[in-house]
Amino acid sequence: MLSTDFDVTRPWPAASSLPACDGFDFPVGAPDAAGYHDAQPFGDNDHLGNDWNGNGGGNSDLGDPVYATATGRVVQAIDIGGDWGNLVRIVHGCRVESLYAHLDTIEVAPGSTVRRGQRIGTIGTAHGTYPAHLHFELRDRPLPLGGGYDRDTTGYLDPTAYIRAHRP
Repeated sequence: MLSTDFDVTRPWPAASSLPACDGFDFPVGAPDAAGYHDAQPFGDNDHLGNDWNGNGGGNSDLGDPVYATATGRVVQAIDIGGDWGNLVRIVHGCRVESLYAHLDTIEVAPGSTVRRGQRIGTIGTAHGTYPAHLHFELRDRPLPLGGGYDRDTTGYLDPTAYIRAHRP
């Protein structure tokens, strides 16, 4: 499937066709988010993910590496534009999807298999829309992009809690 053909009504690839889950690490400062803080945690102000910022503040983390949180298959890698900017989605064999947004660069292609800890892009600003940070979500089903904020968290996982509970 081409990155521009992503369709959330289409089911994820069969689990048997995906690499096995081998645990989850943080997407920045791998594996433990060293040097980063979650500036807007899951649920705060109805936020559906984590906003990872470098401890240096401002745009000090612009261009820093972003890593695949777990082994999986890239299902979308595209410049969505607007508030999302460059975006990567990865489906993992344990039926979880990770979403990485506002990237400065994308370093993977749709259909490729990535390993936990593999560099997939760099922290960006959604083309100048925001100060540099990584917007990161975990989902347990295919969902549309939405706006990143919603009171209904059905299908969204608290990324920090999930990663901590599923470390290798």
